[in-house]
Amino acid sequence: MRIADPLALPIVGAGPAGCAAAICLARMDAHPLLIDRDETVGDPLCGGFLSWRTAEQLSSLGIDPAALGAHRVTTLRLFDGKREAELDLPHAAWGLSRHAMDTALRARALEEGARIAFDTVREVRPGHVTGKTQEWTARDIFLASGKHDIRGRSRPREHKDTALGLRLRLPPSPAREALLEAAIELHLFPGGYAGIVLQEGGSANICLALRKSALRDADSSPETLFAQVADGNPAFAARLGDGWREGRFDTIGAVPYGYVAQETEARIWRLGDQAAVIPSLAGEGISIALASGIMAAQYWHDSGDARAFQHDFAARARKPIRLASLAWHAAETRLGARAGIALARMFPSLVAGYADRARIAAPSSDLADLRAA
Repeated sequence: MRIADPLALPIVGAGPAGCAAAICLARMDAHPLLIDRDETVGDPLCGGFLSWRTAEQLSSLGIDPAALGAHRVTTLRLFDGKREAELDLPHAAWGLSRHAMDTALRARALEEGARIAFDTVREVRPGHVTGKTQEWTARDIFLASGKHDIRGRSRPREHKDTALGLRLRLPPSPAREALLEAAIELHLFPGGYAGIVLQEGGSANICLALRKSALRDADSSPETLFAQVADGNPAFAARLGDGWREGRFDTIGAVPYGYVAQETEARIWRLGDQAAVIPSLAGEGISIALASGIMAAQYWHDSGDARAFQHDFAARARKPIRLASLAWHAAETRLGARAGIALARMFPSLVAGYADRARIAAPSSDLADLRAA
């Protein structure tokens, strides 16, 4: 194992949080180094819906979702069996694959002056990042490894019936595009919910967030689970259409929804899902990731105090996570789902306002808007 560039400012993970931090740090003439295990940009399961707050943050980083082919979303539809409700979103949002977004963010970071190294990080401790083939020593380390924990830095998972994520991507279909149009849909079922949104090129992204027990009750088969949801929800069945069983199911397990890092070790900056994990129902995960990267760069620039950053970011993330968690826990019960549909029908502006309040307060964009001289 060789010791890598001692001048580098290591950022473990080249996802949205890591790239946001790298862009901002590079604009301050720092020497950010993204460390990622994958040379090829993947298509992670979570984060295919971009809220209006997310779009604002991406713009400050030099990324335009529309220019990437993102699908504009202006309507929210809720389904519970044969019950449904529709309401306007407070502001326009977007459907965009993580592959397209992450590719653009990584390219922007490199254009701004960040560098990237590919290695599998095995350990992070104060002053050291240990990979499979290299080791970095640095005063500050930014931990942005997403939902994947680094050895010895696992986040607590207190709920015995942990949350899981399932994703099915379907190819463009005129019938499906006509059904979805400019909408994001939430299909509620006991133990979870399915979110559906069109993305670039007209492909449909279908993500389920559910309890482990719900999958177990479907014989631990994603295909069986999708079929069961479709049996009780004719609108969901229509969105699936024919041939959906031929698609590939992606899964992620033991997601610690509701986790917020209240503290950190000196000089270790926790970003993205390593800082806070919001239930995916809110569609705010990418915004939280970007906000953490931008805000961490600000604190690094102004004070170098990682502990102050972690404390203040936790305070900023707490409200949207609390609101999203309340909605999530209600939506996964039959009574809560019916109440949500009824509320959306009678008081759509109230539900839209709730969605607006579940956004993280954006950090000052001064540093994000800087351009390297």
